Amino acid sequence: MTSHSLRDPARPGPDLQQGGLRQFWKNNALSTVVFGLFLLFWWGQSLVGWHNYNGDQVDHGQRAVAYAHYLTTSHFWEATAENWESEFFQMGFFVILTVYLKQRGSAESSKYPDEETPGEGSEQKPGQRAGFLYRNSLSLALIGLFLASFAVHVWSGALEYNHEQLLHGGQRVSPLAFLGTSELWFQSLQNWQSEFLAIGAMVVLTISLRQEGSSQSKKVDAPNGQTGDE
Repeated sequence: MTSHSLRDPARPGPDLQQGGLRQFWKNNALSTVVFGLFLLFWWGQSLVGWHNYNGDQVDHGQRAVAYAHYLTTSHFWEATAENWESEFFQMGFFVILTVYLKQRGSAESSKYPDEETPGEGSEQKPGQRAGFLYRNSLSLALIGLFLASFAVHVWSGALEYNHEQLLHGGQRVSPLAFLGTSELWFQSLQNWQSEFLAIGAMVVLTISLRQEGSSQSKKVDAPNGQTGDE
């Protein structure tokens, strides 16, 4: 009797299991990556927050705490919850606004009544003749805004950090040196993880939930398996 005949027919073999994982990844790649990044940045926030918290404890003559204990402190949860609150407020309010308000030309807005879908071939599409910069102008602009805002964060954060250092008899640091402090990365990572949490929630919740009239939602009568909002 061969080994194949001894296999339990009700139990999937390695090929089926691997195929199931591949199919899961194919169907859930976006949410898996987004939530993975959320957990990565949240973990990073907790580590640098723990280091920052213990540094403050020592500066004030208090005992440093273990990592597990830090995860139960208000220092960790206040920073986490205030960002979750702001992200969900922002995205929820935006969904409601798109029900009543429009922005002509925006991909995130519902169409105006006088707008019609142009027929195929009626005019040359901009993407067919545009160069690299125009084809990627939105992402490049957003990256530029991110870098500019991060630079302002580093500069203003260094000023605030130096103010606290002087109050406690510490030494001033340059903006470049501030990049190496846990204070900066605690502030940044707590925002980054909440961004990915909110985006991931939108990706998953819009599979089965609806908001009538919103361009951020599928149509009310659309099946859950439908991808996209059209």
